[in-house]
Amino acid sequence: MKVSGMGALYAREELLNKRAQWRAAGKAVVLTNGCYDLLHPGHIRLLERARSLGDILILALNTDDSVARLKGPARPLISQDERARMASALEAVDAVTFFDEDTPRELVAAVLPDILVKGADWAHFIAGREEVEAAGGKVMTLALEPGYSTTNIEQELLARIP
Repeated sequence: MKVSGMGALYAREELLNKRAQWRAAGKAVVLTNGCYDLLHPGHIRLLERARSLGDILILALNTDDSVARLKGPARPLISQDERARMASALEAVDAVTFFDEDTPRELVAAVLPDILVKGADWAHFIAGREEVEAAGGKVMTLALEPGYSTTNIEQELLARIP
């Protein structure tokens, strides 16, 4: 399904079909994931760097339920549909999909990207690492943009309330 913007939103089965097409065409597929609750400059720069590593960038977004389990009941601040709409509008993002599990391991194992990317804050645990490396793919961590985090932005906003 096409969302207005650069990328498209795919159900998992649709994404797997596209992945097969990209593989057949010799395209290097990069996958990264996260909540992307409040899109900020750190997100944009990480996505741009991830996209520069290959031909296609897939962004797997946590569903609203998954975000709430990870970040607490007050999150997400922005619904999954709106987060997908924003992400798909970014030039760096070619495909967006959702995962509802606590980690994207199942999705990563099904897609088997050529390159799996996470922010360096997740270097200790990258879901799907074993599957990607076993299939001959690479797993990379990218340095985060200092000073940007949704949690920090949320805390800063709350601190400014008189």
